[in-house]
Amino acid sequence: MEFDFLEPVNDGILKFISSLSSQELGSKIVLHTQDQFPDISRITIAIVGVLEDRRNSNVINEVNLNAVRKRLYSMFPGNWDASIADLGDIRAGDSVEDTYFALKKVTSKLIKNKVIPIVLGGSQDLTYALYRAYDDLEQMVNMVAVDNKFDFGKENETVSANSYLTKIIIDEPNNLFNYCNVGYQTYYNSQEEIDLIEKLFFDAYRLGEISNNIALAEPVFRDADLVSIDLNSVKSSESGNLVSFEPNGFNGKEICSLARYAGISDKVSCLGIFNHNSTAPESVIIAQMVWYFIEGYHYRSKEYPFGSRATYLKYIVPLEDEELVFYKSDKTDRWWIEIPFESNGHNKLKRNTLLPCSYDEYLSACNQELPERWWKAQRKNAL
Repeated sequence: MEFDFLEPVNDGILKFISSLSSQELGSKIVLHTQDQFPDISRITIAIVGVLEDRRNSNVINEVNLNAVRKRLYSMFPGNWDASIADLGDIRAGDSVEDTYFALKKVTSKLIKNKVIPIVLGGSQDLTYALYRAYDDLEQMVNMVAVDNKFDFGKENETVSANSYLTKIIIDEPNNLFNYCNVGYQTYYNSQEEIDLIEKLFFDAYRLGEISNNIALAEPVFRDADLVSIDLNSVKSSESGNLVSFEPNGFNGKEICSLARYAGISDKVSCLGIFNHNSTAPESVIIAQMVWYFIEGYHYRSKEYPFGSRATYLKYIVPLEDEELVFYKSDKTDRWWIEIPFESNGHNKLKRNTLLPCSYDEYLSACNQELPERWWKAQRKNAL
């Protein structure tokens, strides 16, 4: 059974939770203990720890999530109605590949049962195992990484926290439809890597772009299945990471906003937070990110224009060589642009589909400018 890979929440955390008031989050969650395992059919969100960091050379402490759990469970929940469970931890296997296998099986089982896993690592190469968890779901995967680096490596290089993206791109089966990086810092990425992102028709937003207008990231998360957050994308003065010091990065408010965007997306089915040093200061921002993701989940609108178009406004924008179709939700004022199906025998999409976009992209189209993300989606579809 897949859940045999999970160890119960340790006694220290159980004792801590027992000391909390009935209003705090720890008193309202279901726990994996020595005596019982949560009924997955009654769970909406599951917290899973992974105690694996052998492929990250920058950490100095063994993975320990006790401080994160204590911070998270001593917070007060919002007006939440979803059932939340802590399923405990996946311990590091005899090999890193063993850990990947266990994480893949656990994550796949949860997603199939419509449970959203919040995976707390551990190192970011665990993102590869989360991506492979979608293999059995027979769908293309859109992945968003909040990271100051693209994490490319050499083709024959052992997968690591700094090179996992290459393995995702080249390994079969190749289910990756789109990758988007949010918050990269140019001086951490070679020009060849930046050019490769363009060549693959992936999306990337510099730290300054998002910091100047955080709302730019919302459509990106709206189209994501898997979200992977590297804590090194947060500046050290905000994250408490003084081991691998980062003077620049997102501030606490920005990273929590991004976590909330991930939670509020109707499509996101898995979140991972990685590359911390298991220190008490870092546990504060990690716990708050998890809190905001769960908060976002409770504001999901469950809207999608192809379900019922009765409450959506349709806008047709004629261009010189194209006709762009936009949809606007009367419920949330959010925008989508239609990616047409082309029966060329090679396309990855099986029908017309919708790409989340912003009002500004609609205005650009009205000014006869093709939205860049629409163009990239068209090109990827034709590959």
